[in-house]
Amino acid sequence: MLKWAAAIIGFLIYRYPGAIAGFVIGSLIDNFSGGSKRGARTVFDDITRKQVSPADFELNLLSLCSVVIKADGKVSQRELDYVREYFVSTYGKEKANAIFRTFNDVIKNREISAQRICLYLNQRTRYEVRLQLLHFLFGIAQADGSVSASEVSKLSEIAGYLRVGRQDFESIKAMFVKSGDNAYKILEIDKSATNDEIKKAYRTMAKKYHPDRVNTENEAIKKGAEEKFKEVQKAYETLQKERGIA
Repeated sequence: MLKWAAAIIGFLIYRYPGAIAGFVIGSLIDNFSGGSKRGARTVFDDITRKQVSPADFELNLLSLCSVVIKADGKVSQRELDYVREYFVSTYGKEKANAIFRTFNDVIKNREISAQRICLYLNQRTRYEVRLQLLHFLFGIAQADGSVSASEVSKLSEIAGYLRVGRQDFESIKAMFVKSGDNAYKILEIDKSATNDEIKKAYRTMAKKYHPDRVNTENEAIKKGAEEKFKEVQKAYETLQKERGIA
């Protein structure tokens, strides 16, 4: 498609800024000519508050992925593979390969402003979408076997830029970083909560993370929503056993 050719040419001439400019200009031309209707939809198209073009979302998502991948000072092949697998499952192997050929150097070597990207996304996406995005970014960090302190710090920074509430951040974090009070954190309650408060919290969280709230046909995002929902169920079952909740 024209947007990828324009991005490559822009990158060769002006490096990263040129790639962005070429990508956006090519996308506008594609959209004007009807190209956007023929292309793959992004996984969040069905749940955005304002329309975000596939080209814009792909570029911003890849950029955020690179921020997380580089958070611990090294580029893990397993983390890169995790991202590539996501793009393959979403856009197909041919397009995923094209994306990575064009932006591989950007992912590994360029500095990116997470704050600017998140500001852009905040203006165009619903809160639920940003929770899904944060969960995906945690998945990248864990792809090499564990989430490091530096990665947690960077993800916390990104969550702030995305205006994700602290309790929601701690809840998602607890799904990837294990500790003794994980079940409480996932349900967003304190250890001092009563049994009735635990039941109420479970109902609230199950509703928030139910897969039906993710209005998309994309299998990758459906899987992520199902994983979060299962973690909420597991947390509640853990507390049921610990406290003897009927």
